[in-house]
Amino acid sequence: MGDSEIEIKHSKLGMVSYGFNSFSRELLRITFTTLGFFFYQTEVKLNVWIIALAYVIFAIYNMFNDPFIGWITNRPFKFTKKWGRRFPWILLGGIPWGLSYIIIFTPPQVNPVSGAWILFLWLLFTTCLFDTFHSLFFVSYMSLFPDKFRSVQERRTASGIYIMVGVFGVAFGAIIPPLFYDYGDISSYVIQGVVVFLITTVGFLLALPGSREDQATIDLYLRSSAEKPERESFFKSLIIAAKQKPFIIFMILYILYQSLVETMQAAIQFTVRYSLKMEAEANTLIFTFMLIGVLLSTPIWTIYSRRAKDNKKVMIISALCLAAATLPLTFLRNYWGVIINMLIWGMALGGFWVMIFPVTADVIDNSVVLTKKREEGVYTGFQQFFGRMGIIVQALTFATVQTLTGFDPARGTNQTDTAIWGLHFQQSTVPMFFILIGIFFFWIWYDLTPGRVRENELRIKELGL
Repeated sequence: MGDSEIEIKHSKLGMVSYGFNSFSRELLRITFTTLGFFFYQTEVKLNVWIIALAYVIFAIYNMFNDPFIGWITNRPFKFTKKWGRRFPWILLGGIPWGLSYIIIFTPPQVNPVSGAWILFLWLLFTTCLFDTFHSLFFVSYMSLFPDKFRSVQERRTASGIYIMVGVFGVAFGAIIPPLFYDYGDISSYVIQGVVVFLITTVGFLLALPGSREDQATIDLYLRSSAEKPERESFFKSLIIAAKQKPFIIFMILYILYQSLVETMQAAIQFTVRYSLKMEAEANTLIFTFMLIGVLLSTPIWTIYSRRAKDNKKVMIISALCLAAATLPLTFLRNYWGVIINMLIWGMALGGFWVMIFPVTADVIDNSVVLTKKREEGVYTGFQQFFGRMGIIVQALTFATVQTLTGFDPARGTNQTDTAIWGLHFQQSTVPMFFILIGIFFFWIWYDLTPGRVRENELRIKELGL
């Protein structure tokens, strides 16, 4: 085993601190995913296609906002030598992001029919503001990962710790907010927003020590920037990235994975309220068991990935498990059956989570070897560019399936059998096909084998990058 395979430079405590970025991010992500669309459709009573339109425009803004911010933050500034390349942007995006979440749930009190376009504009403005702070924060701390953790082994260790900490963010985001809002009470959603903001702020503060770049990393970046001061334009960088097959194939899988997660998790509120006919608190137990599954499986997937030493293989296996665990939700109408299935689904999800960071780092390393530049921010931004297509897919899936099956929030829990089937289709059957398509592309065309990954790591060391 080569030195590069076993080299560990950062303490596990520092990795835990870094992981609290994921804690806050996952908390905000899951609360927005599960409540945003649901709130405007079932509580505000805004037309589903108007919501879908707002989500599509928001996602398009998001798609271009992320890579553009990645491109902007990838350059050195006056503060870089003292504070690092990523840390200042993490600070700038973090706490305002939590504040922007609250205002999403404070729409103007207008009639949802006559004032539909006022509500549309509010939804569009608040989600885009929410995303702007998210991009500043998320692109920066994601870009820090491959630069901070350089060896394959350190990345696998840091990824496992990062995922475990992030799972607690999902846990808090899935379990706590339902305790503070009630179906039919719009004002209660603001209360949960304040609670979410307070919890995420604590997470951001705990993440600060692990988000600092050491001076050696800062100096290495400044030296490489001085040697190669020219910068590619934003669109030229996009074209360069698009020519790299491993990056594009991984992005196809990532798009369809995000489509699965966005659609499945956002649909849970609908099945709980209209199919199972239960109150908001029922979501807490469903997500609790999902997270127990993630927590139980994450160490197992981490150990397996270390032993397999083949990121592509482990990614495919975890994705197949995720597809298999999604399908049963089409047919389950029993609360405890759903809970048990979500436990299994969480165990599969844990594997995919564990592998996202190592595979992303492999793709970025490959780009460094090809371009002779470290541009993690650019590629992280492009990853979010593609990943945000999942929001478009989720919005259009909901609008299409609900229209075809006759779902009508105005009918309350007195939905037709066809509408109930539609809610379950949008939660499971459709998302399952998304991930299966992604697996096929990744299996056939992703060519970063373990041998190429090791070669790239050694070449980066030779390049002094």
